[in-house]
Amino acid sequence: MMFARTSLRGARATHIQHARALSMATIDPSAIEITRTSSPKTKLPNEELSFGSTFSDHMLEIDWDHENGWHKPKISPYGALQIDPAATSLHYGLQCFEGMKCYLDDEDNIRMFRPDMNMKRMNNSMKRLFLPEFDGDAFVECIAELCRVDKDWIPKGEGYSMYIRPTGIATHPFLGVGAAQQAKLYAILSPVGPYYPEGFAAVSLLAGDEYVRAWPGGTGDSKVGGNYGPTILPQMEAAKKGYSQVLWLFGEDHQVTEVGTMNLFLMWEKPGGGKELVTAPLSRGDILPGVTRDCVLDLARKWGDCEVSERNVTMAEVVSAVDEGRIIEAFGCGTAAVLSPIKLVHYNGRDLEFPLANGQSGDMCQRLWNEITGIQYGKIEHPWSIKID
Repeated sequence: MMFARTSLRGARATHIQHARALSMATIDPSAIEITRTSSPKTKLPNEELSFGSTFSDHMLEIDWDHENGWHKPKISPYGALQIDPAATSLHYGLQCFEGMKCYLDDEDNIRMFRPDMNMKRMNNSMKRLFLPEFDGDAFVECIAELCRVDKDWIPKGEGYSMYIRPTGIATHPFLGVGAAQQAKLYAILSPVGPYYPEGFAAVSLLAGDEYVRAWPGGTGDSKVGGNYGPTILPQMEAAKKGYSQVLWLFGEDHQVTEVGTMNLFLMWEKPGGGKELVTAPLSRGDILPGVTRDCVLDLARKWGDCEVSERNVTMAEVVSAVDEGRIIEAFGCGTAAVLSPIKLVHYNGRDLEFPLANGQSGDMCQRLWNEITGIQYGKIEHPWSIKID
């Protein structure tokens, strides 16, 4: 019994020490150390860029430990991480990430799109894993410096951008399940082309209840790796059947949640009259608070052309809307694709077809695309677009 009490006392001390360290040393962008590569990579032509397969010359790393807090940020040549085989990120999934982009405008300025939203969400993910939180503005400034260093890697032109992948991992070598005492933030850059090289390409979805993406009280509202690995098998099964993505359902009443790795929006005529744009709510904790999702909600409410709702929707409602001819359009949204029109959902043995007013998209989807991408490339002045030069 004495051993048990001593172990418990030690665990509590470690927990408190770790919690206090969260607010010790913060990230200091002014102390950043830059080591430039002596062997620059060969850049691909814009037309050969595909999503997430090409990486720039440099990367950003910021280490943390429970005694000293955040270390000096370092920008160095892109290369393999040195990580202990016992690191808890490799064994217990103590890792999270973000997806964000920067762009070159017509004046060759670098612009980031709503980076504060990404930092807020990443801090939420770090907190959920009991990894150290950080000053979001300071981390953004470090990422901005990385973008400046590799500015010549940012592809220019409509649909082209630099995808930024900030990542947080536990580096603590420990085979016990517990709070990490060592961690690392890092960011890498990947030049990307248009998600749809030939414009919008409406996708088809497979809906079913064999697999569940997230649930209340889980980690669906955090961007942690454990949310994504288990979705690959269902995605491959859907692809074998000829469908582009999985429409994730939840509960016995088949509530509509997300599509693939994107938030989902439905536009329809309500049974009593009037148009509604609806998406699943964040209140249960099983929906990722997407940055593009927030943009869609904000813009649609500002335009005032329809009622905008965040509420639970069941597949029974979707089926009724299709059968009664009330469906106007549907689309997914996320950082990678921005907006992805949906042409049909296969559910309970039948294809539910959605209208595409513009051939490959609906009117709302097209309008949102024009507005959001216009802001991202600086063609429309807006506080969401941040110049970093």
